[in-house]
Amino acid sequence: MTENLFTFSTLEIILSGITGGLFLIQILFYLVVYARPLRVAKRAGQIQATVNGSSLPPVSVIVYTRGEAEILQKNLPAILTQDYPDYEVIVVNDGSDMDSEDVLKIFSSEYKHLYYTFVPVDTQYLSHKKLALTMGIKAAKHDILLFTEADCRPVSSKWIATMTRNYTPETEIRLGFCAYNYNTGLLHKLIAYDNLLNGLQYLSSALARRPYSGNGRNMSYRRKLFFDHKGYSKSLNIHAGADDLFINEAANRTNTAVEYSADSIMEMDKIEEYIIWREMRVARLVTQHYYEGCRLAFFRMDSFCCLLFLIAAVATIITGISENWLVAATAGLFLILRFTVKATIFHRSSLLLHQKPATAWLPLLELIQPAYNAYIRIYRIFRGKNDYTSRI
Repeated sequence: MTENLFTFSTLEIILSGITGGLFLIQILFYLVVYARPLRVAKRAGQIQATVNGSSLPPVSVIVYTRGEAEILQKNLPAILTQDYPDYEVIVVNDGSDMDSEDVLKIFSSEYKHLYYTFVPVDTQYLSHKKLALTMGIKAAKHDILLFTEADCRPVSSKWIATMTRNYTPETEIRLGFCAYNYNTGLLHKLIAYDNLLNGLQYLSSALARRPYSGNGRNMSYRRKLFFDHKGYSKSLNIHAGADDLFINEAANRTNTAVEYSADSIMEMDKIEEYIIWREMRVARLVTQHYYEGCRLAFFRMDSFCCLLFLIAAVATIITGISENWLVAATAGLFLILRFTVKATIFHRSSLLLHQKPATAWLPLLELIQPAYNAYIRIYRIFRGKNDYTSRI
């Protein structure tokens, strides 16, 4: 019996080798790539920002909104009451509605550093969001710009101070993180997992001096950089991409830094309707097609290896059960170790980035997410490519 345990068929050797190789690739991804923000945060000690007057540059905060009067009323005060000596807030409304204008009039009478404007609803053949942000950038008085959206709020009164600290003459872009904390129900757990995965990818890449994307709900860059790159001229025919495509174009290994200490985190409101998130995912899919460089392909390799590993491990277990239980036990151990490593890193990363963990759901979520990505691709094909402002 013992002798049979150490006698392996050719099929068992091949399956075990494939499973073991893919296991090592996965572990390296988690320990080297996804754990990079954790390692850097530990070395840095997560020093909090301090407001010390003249050393802090003046800042223009640009808030994009789309007829969200109630959301503005709830979230805007947290931006208008930041502990920062010199900043202005520019709200650009995508469209003109009386409710939002009334809210902004009331706030502007109380907060003299608040300004607002709107994009005409009948604007055609242009991305409304890109036009709105361009209007806000042109209206900004200061070179340091800080971007967010109306459905987000800072978790700290030192958000501006933290996101804009450490600007140097070489620094032109600072990337932050926006947490999604609503995870009651499978949909919101999936949204939170997708948000965390995407955030870890662009933060880790930027920390490795290979920036390729960012989140417009929490990012900062210089006004001069925007005009040096002629704004959104390279992607005007696409509705989306005001954040990630611009960062993909303008960021490089020397001009980009990241900030994800506690005071820098933004928190996004709950997405009430599934359709809204579906359109957000379609927009990301569209813009990713135009990314330059190989970082996106690098992370797609991780997803592909994950799928292959799960298939190989299950096949090895099934083969081992019928022929040699030691082979099955080894493949099962690989599965457990891989999940333990990933769950630990993602759980600690969630806590670091102030997002509610969904650790217990991780095995289900990492199966659903690739399947949902495939659905989004199919959905866009059958829906038609109406994510372009014009066909050029």
